[in-house]
Amino acid sequence: MSPDISLILPAYNEARVIPVTIGEAARYFESRQLRYEIIVAADGSDGTREVVREMAKANPALLATGADARRGKGLGIREAVAVATGAVIGYADADNKVPIEEFDKFLPRLRAGIEAVIGSRNKGATIERAQPLYRRVGSRGFHYFMQTFVGLPGINDTQCGFKFFQHGVAKELFRRQKIDGYMFDVEILAIARRLGYRIEQIPIRWRDDADSRLQLVSGNLRNVRDIFRIGLEHRFGRRLR
Repeated sequence: MSPDISLILPAYNEARVIPVTIGEAARYFESRQLRYEIIVAADGSDGTREVVREMAKANPALLATGADARRGKGLGIREAVAVATGAVIGYADADNKVPIEEFDKFLPRLRAGIEAVIGSRNKGATIERAQPLYRRVGSRGFHYFMQTFVGLPGINDTQCGFKFFQHGVAKELFRRQKIDGYMFDVEILAIARRLGYRIEQIPIRWRDDADSRLQLVSGNLRNVRDIFRIGLEHRFGRRLR
């Protein structure tokens, strides 16, 4: 029988924290009597994939994908979605920025048939540990920059890494998705809007982990380039087929 949910955990050199995150997610799904699979999309050479594969000997609901090279979060999730089998397919941060219990808020909307339910760190959210001021300023600047060139009115947080989709919706979005880096979140939301899917935002509980590897626009020309690419294709580009 197919799982109720496929949870994808994108990871880069997360061998230390991934067992904790997997354990919390597995216990949560079991407590809610949800059939699940957990796919760790792990790039890096620190042994994360090997840790997951060792855990899978005791829990066959676990799967690891990825490569030694750092290929990009978008690519890792795209590959994981391609093999996911759950009725709902979604992803969360490997370091548990959003506690998995927040999925309690998402499940009723998904069961009601909403195509995409995404977390928001804005109005109504509980921020347990805020980002540094420079990151908050950068995030606000990124939001205005993104809205100018891509245009996603009404969506107040594209980058929260807690998003869930109906099975067929996830397959369609990630079949079309091309951005390998961090801006893939913007891309899938732009595609979802063009396809007419409903997108519902849920305020979540969130905590910063001070991960300096995550950059938005500041100092990151790749992200700027990708935003222009998304805007040209999905705001001003050709019709989707």
